Amino acid sequence: MIHTTVGQLGHFLVILSFVTALVATVAYFLSAIGKRSVAVAEAVEVEEPQLAYAGESSFGGKSAKRRVTKATPPVETARDDWRTLARWAFYLHGLAVTGVGACLYWIIYNHYFEYHYAWSHSSRALPVQYVISCFWEGQEGSFMLWLFWDALVGFILIRTAGKVWEAPMMTIFALVQAFLASMILGVVFGDTFKIGSSPFLLLTEAMPDAPIFTADPTFVPKDGNGLNPLLQNYWMVIHPPTLFLGFALALVPFAFCIAGLWRNQPYNWIRPALPWTLLGSLILGAGIMMGGYWAYETLNFGGYWNWDPVENAVYVPWLVMVAALHTMLIAKRSSTGLKSAIILTITSFLLVLYSTFLTRSGILGNASVHSFTDLGLSGQLLLYLMAFVVVSIGLAFWKWKHIPTDAEEASVYTKEFWLFMGALVLCLAAFQVIATTSIPVYNKVLESFGKISNLALPADQIAHYTKFQIWFFVVIAVLTGIGQFMWWRRIEGRKWDALMTPLILTLLISAGIIAFGSIKNPVYMVLVVASIFALSANGSILLDVIRGNYRLSGGAIAHMGMALMLIGILYSSGFTKVISLNTSGLMISKQDEFTKNDNKENKENKLLWLNQPEQMGPYQLTYRGKQIEARDVPGYIPRKDIELIEGDKQFNFHGIALTDIAQDGKVYHKKGDTLALYPENTYYAVEYREPNGKIFTLYPRAQVNERMGLLASPDIRHKTDRDMYTFVSSVPDPNAEEKWEKTETYSVAIKDTFFLNDYVAILDDVARTNDVAGIQIGANDAAVRAKVRVLSKNGEHILSPAFVIKDRMVAHPAEMNDEIGVRIQLSQIDPQTGKFTFAVNRTQRDYIVMKAYEKPLINILWIGTLVVLLGFAISMVRRYREFTKMRGKEAI
Repeated sequence: MIHTTVGQLGHFLVILSFVTALVATVAYFLSAIGKRSVAVAEAVEVEEPQLAYAGESSFGGKSAKRRVTKATPPVETARDDWRTLARWAFYLHGLAVTGVGACLYWIIYNHYFEYHYAWSHSSRALPVQYVISCFWEGQEGSFMLWLFWDALVGFILIRTAGKVWEAPMMTIFALVQAFLASMILGVVFGDTFKIGSSPFLLLTEAMPDAPIFTADPTFVPKDGNGLNPLLQNYWMVIHPPTLFLGFALALVPFAFCIAGLWRNQPYNWIRPALPWTLLGSLILGAGIMMGGYWAYETLNFGGYWNWDPVENAVYVPWLVMVAALHTMLIAKRSSTGLKSAIILTITSFLLVLYSTFLTRSGILGNASVHSFTDLGLSGQLLLYLMAFVVVSIGLAFWKWKHIPTDAEEASVYTKEFWLFMGALVLCLAAFQVIATTSIPVYNKVLESFGKISNLALPADQIAHYTKFQIWFFVVIAVLTGIGQFMWWRRIEGRKWDALMTPLILTLLISAGIIAFGSIKNPVYMVLVVASIFALSANGSILLDVIRGNYRLSGGAIAHMGMALMLIGILYSSGFTKVISLNTSGLMISKQDEFTKNDNKENKENKLLWLNQPEQMGPYQLTYRGKQIEARDVPGYIPRKDIELIEGDKQFNFHGIALTDIAQDGKVYHKKGDTLALYPENTYYAVEYREPNGKIFTLYPRAQVNERMGLLASPDIRHKTDRDMYTFVSSVPDPNAEEKWEKTETYSVAIKDTFFLNDYVAILDDVARTNDVAGIQIGANDAAVRAKVRVLSKNGEHILSPAFVIKDRMVAHPAEMNDEIGVRIQLSQIDPQTGKFTFAVNRTQRDYIVMKAYEKPLINILWIGTLVVLLGFAISMVRRYREFTKMRGKEAI
């Protein structure tokens, strides 16, 4: 059945969202220019110790006479019909965007695979909790998510921004929404030109030349391609929405800034924009760290940050946003800070658009492991970016003359200087990252002019970026300490004595850490000293501040969190220890992946045979076999206990229990029951026995995906002071059919010895039995079972093949043992000679190749992240309260 109605409704709502965004843009623009009146300017002499609202400064607290232009407030008309129309248009736009999202989710959730988007990104076997992730796996869905957050934030701004700011600010907001809506418009002109890519295309429209549709135009696939297995993680349910909410929040200070320039009020926009900038920094920072934690527990490169171009494209706007935040704080007293705040606020949003172009235009090619492919929208994305570059930079250039200039240069003894230096270093760090990440863009530009570029991204991206970023953050850590002392006026009269206590404390603690922590790398020593200084200096300020008013503690707390993160990064990355050393002296694999870099992976991986203990440092390791997950059973189930139903995609992956399925004494399924399974993931139980006899088990997994092959993900044991990080480097394909060698036969008598797959085997006995799995033995039937004892260095294995005569038919069911790689059948019995013939097949024994790290003090990184977010949250609440108080007093 083809469900076209919901797709038609969704496409109509896309068009409606685009049209209403345009209407809101035009109506808000007309409202903005219609409400402005000619203000009467009056020059007066004023004397102030500080610049409160005009944008000039008298550094050092000196009084200064300045000429300040005062303007009468705009004359409000009794009714603004354009603003009313704009509001209703934007409200309707938001409802249309919500409707588009509901239609798309309905298609995905109900498995309408006649739609290209649902077929490409979902499947019937997908767990319900990950169905929502299908929504934003594709480009169209992620644009939808961005649209939704922008619309929601727009609703809040309409209610809170104030009458004077609403029209000019929402003009920018609605224009951005029109551009975003155009990205999913899916309108085609002629054969080549199109605007946007619709998420509501049918398969027949997306692939009109596919042979199947020539034969059967109504063909609907029974199942879809499924979600990328690496995205089947709970962090992927919340990480992308958090990032796109951060992108939406980056628009708010940008819109306020453009509105302030537009209204010739280059300073007044900062107060309403400041809490939104803090919230945007908090949310975008949280989203970045969620992505880092997802990478840490899902990917197998052994870390949380790989300096992938897509990671960088989000990290850079966040750095610039934080830099803009600091310049906003000094804009009250410094025109340098005000100009910098304008430049950086504009830049942070333009970098969001640039990162969108990088990741979605296909320009990165193979440079990134998780960028989107080009859907033919690169030209439209470039137009989107360039439009806002021209509008924002052009307006800033045009209105630059309205920004006042400082009478004096900033002194090194002022807090403005130190905050500005911190913002500058953040911007330099961002520039270093984006300059390298943009190499594919440089190449593309040169190619368009007929030039061939030999520029390439660094071969070792982690080493390249880290060697620069570590020094930027050493400087930033130091600046946070000095800046906080300056901010709270702890340094007076050009005397630095107040810093002596934190400095002495820093030297003592750092010396102890370096000496007892065996830190020998000079760069690590410097980073430790800088981080401890940031902790001690900000901690000293924090203790003083919270005695007075804890609401003022946000900055100190955020800076302390940053210092904790640096310590966590230093130890978890710089002192990671490989503990899975290959001490056998044997080469595990001859593949390039293992032999390159002087056999590095052969030396750092451990080969484990099924149920065969191996020593790894202080641990005794034993591989206990493959495990799978059932949908209604907690934990893992041995795969050998489940018979998978072949060709079962249409039945959501089911299996038949070969034994009772129980966990913690509770039986969930009886033998012979059919149970629903989670697809793709196979877990490998690795048992760790500690020197004290305590046992714990880790379950690293491998995912088999038709499009991406075999993908490994780690399992992690978290301790207070370190993580045990384990993943499989190589495993036999869990979905491949077992390959058995040519059958060998052995005729032996009881107590005879023979060899099975290089193991010594002894036929101990052959006895009558009435218990044969799957066969009911009646009174006229006969069955015997052999007892074959196989000796290995790890102990004995008992194989018990049966020989059955039932209804005059002979059956000899096979007995298999993965541990020794043997399948054996009792094929003949010769009563005259007393010999028993066994048919034996051999196969590769079950094994895994695994790698394990110890990552010390990584919890300090995650704790530091939470502390940073707490600091942002405290500051945001404080600044929002200031804004709401002043909103009733000022015409803003």
